Amino acid sequence: MIIGFGFGTPLTALLMLLVTSVASYGIWRLVSGPRRPRDPEARREQLRRWYYEQRELARRMSREYDLTDEEIERRIDEELNSRWRWR
Repeated sequence: MIIGFGFGTPLTALLMLLVTSVASYGIWRLVSGPRRPRDPEARREQLRRWYYEQRELARRMSREYDLTDEEIERRIDEELNSRWRWR
């Protein structure tokens, strides 16, 4: 988004518009966060790491939440009992 203000003669207004557009672009670049790597191999490695992390997270959650109906009921009872004790 370009934010521009111009007052005075048309040349001054155009100059102020250009200056404020450059300033708003600079602010956007600072706020937008890190850029993707331009190198395809670096991007490939970044994606590989992300997918491996997601796979490990899915495995950990699968181990943690692979419950039987009885275990689910027990956890519900434990959570309700612990919440009511604090009140």
